[in-house]
Amino acid sequence: MTKNKKIIAGVIVLFIIIVSFSGGGENPIEVSAIKPEIRTVEKTVSNTRAGTIDACRRAKMSPAMGGQIASLTVKEGDMVKKDQILLELWNKETKARVVAAERTAEQVCILSDKANRDANRITELFTKGLASEESKETAVSNAESSAASCNASKAQVDVTKASLERTMLIAPFDGIIAEIEGELGEYVTPSPVGVATKPTVDLIDNSCIYIKAPIDEIDAPEVVSGLKARITMDAFGQEEFPATVTRVAPYVLDLEKQARTVEIEAVFDNPQNVLLPGYSADITIIIDTVEDALSVPTQAVVRDKFVYLINEDDTLVKQNIEVGLSNWQYSEVLSGLTIDDRIVLSIDRKGVEDGVKVIVEEEIEEVQTFGPRDVS
Repeated sequence: MTKNKKIIAGVIVLFIIIVSFSGGGENPIEVSAIKPEIRTVEKTVSNTRAGTIDACRRAKMSPAMGGQIASLTVKEGDMVKKDQILLELWNKETKARVVAAERTAEQVCILSDKANRDANRITELFTKGLASEESKETAVSNAESSAASCNASKAQVDVTKASLERTMLIAPFDGIIAEIEGELGEYVTPSPVGVATKPTVDLIDNSCIYIKAPIDEIDAPEVVSGLKARITMDAFGQEEFPATVTRVAPYVLDLEKQARTVEIEAVFDNPQNVLLPGYSADITIIIDTVEDALSVPTQAVVRDKFVYLINEDDTLVKQNIEVGLSNWQYSEVLSGLTIDDRIVLSIDRKGVEDGVKVIVEEEIEEVQTFGPRDVS
């Protein structure tokens, strides 16, 4: 071997020795860590697809007959009372018929009252022997006939008033005007049979707002009426609205290319005017709750069985735990941990396993997590 080759071989051997002593072992894995906390933990169920906000009562109304809008006393966003007139078509002729029918009824009923008084007077004279039986019967018959005419005239007034009401839209309940389709002076026509047209006035009872949403058939048996829930909407960010489950459908929806679900409904505990039907929403139903529970983030628990505990020498130990109530955010720890322990939060890091050396890059104070969101 030449002198140069010996020098090169010596350098290679020296390099191998240096590598084996300085860098031959694996570098510690960087992880984020967190300590268990005492908190309230809930067992919850969430919707599988986005739900929809709706009103308990909603009337999409159109006049019963066609005509020109002669009076429009409300505008979108107005609060209205039950039996308030919202819209009138041109109805002067019908109003005149109502007045004429009322006058006729008044006249006929006046004559009926007179006939009744005459019958009473002749009947009294008959009992005293001062009038014949024939005259008494005639007077009584006239009174009965006049009373029937009076009742018929009153019924005719009701008929003409009913015709008048067909030219009006009257609020069936207290609510808010959501939409008006039509302007003063425009013509409206009723919907033909079997053909849906846009309603003239959309009235919403905003004192009762609810969500209807699908939940997975697996979760359905645990959901019953009366359970408390929380509702979130994209329109309001992370703000939560308390609600109460009011209905669980007694059947399973089998939709093509969709998981089988059960529809539930929940009413807002404190409905607000800003909550409009049509908003998309998510609901979290609270099945059970435990307070003052030792808990860890659910994302730190591997298959509901163990966590990676960080020892004082910064090595990982696979620590078996017993899990109680759990949701997508936190899990109750019944045994296996103390509040002073440190566990790995970033369990998805490559190389995280029992016995490895770690460097804690970040000590997490509180986990910021977000609930499941429909992306369909």
